[in-house]
Amino acid sequence: MSLDKIRNIGIMAHIDAGKTTTTERILFYTGKTHRMGEVHDGAATMDWMDQEKERGITITSAATTCFWRDHTINIIDTPGHVDFTVEVERSLRVLDGAVALFCAVGGVEPQSETVWRQADKYRVPRIAFINKMDRTGASFVSTLDAMNERFATKCVAITLPAGEGELFGGIIDLMSMKFRVFHEDSHGTTFDDLPVPEDMLAMTNEYREKLLEAVADHDDHLLEQFLNDEELDPARVHEAVRKATINNDMVPVLCGSSFKNKGVQKLLDCVIDFLPSPIDMPPVKGHDPKKPSRTIERKPDPDEPAAALTFKIATDRYVGRLGYIRVYSGTIKAGSYVTNPNTGHKERVARLLRMHSNKREDVQEAVAGDIVAVVGLRKTITGHTLCDIKHPIILETMSFPEPVVSVSIEPKTEADQDKLARALEKLTDEDPTFLVTQNEETAQTIISGMGELHLEILVDRLMREFNVSASVGRPSVAYKETITSEADAEGRFVKQTGGRGQYGHVRMRIRPTEDGSHFVFVDKTVRGVIPREYISAVSLGAKDAMTNGGLGGFPMTGIHCELYDGSSHDVDSSEMAFRVAGSMAMRDGVRKARPVLLEPIMDVEVVVPEAYMGAVVGDLNSRRGKINGMVPRDGITVVSVTVPLCEMFGYANTLRNISQGRAVFSMQFARYMQVPADVSKKMLEGART
Repeated sequence: MSLDKIRNIGIMAHIDAGKTTTTERILFYTGKTHRMGEVHDGAATMDWMDQEKERGITITSAATTCFWRDHTINIIDTPGHVDFTVEVERSLRVLDGAVALFCAVGGVEPQSETVWRQADKYRVPRIAFINKMDRTGASFVSTLDAMNERFATKCVAITLPAGEGELFGGIIDLMSMKFRVFHEDSHGTTFDDLPVPEDMLAMTNEYREKLLEAVADHDDHLLEQFLNDEELDPARVHEAVRKATINNDMVPVLCGSSFKNKGVQKLLDCVIDFLPSPIDMPPVKGHDPKKPSRTIERKPDPDEPAAALTFKIATDRYVGRLGYIRVYSGTIKAGSYVTNPNTGHKERVARLLRMHSNKREDVQEAVAGDIVAVVGLRKTITGHTLCDIKHPIILETMSFPEPVVSVSIEPKTEADQDKLARALEKLTDEDPTFLVTQNEETAQTIISGMGELHLEILVDRLMREFNVSASVGRPSVAYKETITSEADAEGRFVKQTGGRGQYGHVRMRIRPTEDGSHFVFVDKTVRGVIPREYISAVSLGAKDAMTNGGLGGFPMTGIHCELYDGSSHDVDSSEMAFRVAGSMAMRDGVRKARPVLLEPIMDVEVVVPEAYMGAVVGDLNSRRGKINGMVPRDGITVVSVTVPLCEMFGYANTLRNISQGRAVFSMQFARYMQVPADVSKKMLEGART
């Protein structure tokens, strides 16, 4: 199939906006499945994990391929819960376009904004679908207004709902000016296109005018016709919408109800009509592994040298380790060899699989534009490039957020010790936001993740998939330490053992980093007081010392280290001696530079009926919450607040109790902030006792 007939898209949204239900309808209408699986029945095709079926949420991004109007659509259905935001991040990195879903009742919710920003980061063109128009309280206009208020890109209606809530009867297409009514007995597969109802004409003409005004800005000929009140050329309008969408100047907005089977076919049409194919995207850029300053481009052409990005590693119980790749250029064949320039290793492509959720179909080759899974990759992890052996290139990798919640985990028997180690290795391989460390003082294994739910799912997988029996501690917050002032420091490591000794001596100045970066090391020594070959050892030693802070033993961050003096010995100096001296100097400086604790702060949004407002706000204040805003909306209030993560454990149960189950909340990581002095004092005293 020619590249212009391929669409690589992702479905992204806030939790419970209907992503998986929409994907199920897409698979049904494209003929990929013959029945619609429902999330609430645990029968959704894309939610194949046991944990997804039981909880009714998407945990891992699932890929599939379907066909519509002689086009191939590769779809990645992503999770909505903030704990699994890494799945959205790595999917958007390799997609050409996206469908952003919004709930017509909830409007623009916190995770909606997060995934929108992630799409902005990778400049992914998108169309929006306002779902759940059949629900009581649905409002297309207020959701569209909120989108234009919160997002920089102009959001323009392409369809309008005919009625809202229980009165939702179909959609009005502003491009063709037709009213589409779906036949419920056919699950929406058949429909009639009728004239626009009289009572909808005024609103339809108003939004048609807004659409034409928006596209006229992107086509001089259309602008001339628009200003002269001439009839606009439909084909030209269509092309202008596509061009503006691909350039990220405009987001076409559609509406419907996936659960009620209304509006999904129009969404599919817009995916084909407005979202880019691989050849509409600019050539992918990378750099030469041997000359990092040299930029290389690869065009989306099967005849170019092969280049692909690994965006996900997964463990399949039948075929073992799977690497999901997006092929940007060239052709990769099953049984061939490619190189991983990130590691310098050669990898064998044992098998190529086209995935349909957790089902597999063998293919013999993958060409530019394809998204496939590879069996046989041994040293490749998320973010690594695979490319032609003779034409190496390293593509831009991905950045992932740091974990904020930790628990201790211990095997129940000696037999479980090895099983636990192997299982944790596989899970860290799959998930870049899952971290495993050892507590040197207690010899405990500590696992860290993005939230309570994230760790709960991973522990559940350990026990079910890997048959590990383990005891899990209570969740704890991933605190950090930093410094608040400047200090001079000295580290002297001298050791005589009869033969050759050890000698390293450094003087450094430390202060907080100006831009909040983790660690900055600057060499300001003169006249070779420390031999050039030992400077990097001093830097490594200083960085080593940052793993355990002086207050509570938490990792340190935000330190600018300036090496300005020191001394060496002609015989006894060594890299090890200067590494130890650098570590000693850093510890000395941190003690003098007024260290403080940092804690993760969360952005929380609570949707609460007015009757329970006082109780909810009072409870948030008691948790050191800072109210940022309250927006009333049809008998409910949306409360935006920032709260320290340590105060939010068990909040779901508390909120349920004080609102009689009628309030809901969502939470996502915002930033690290200094712990107030009184709270820090209590914490550290409690840790010592």
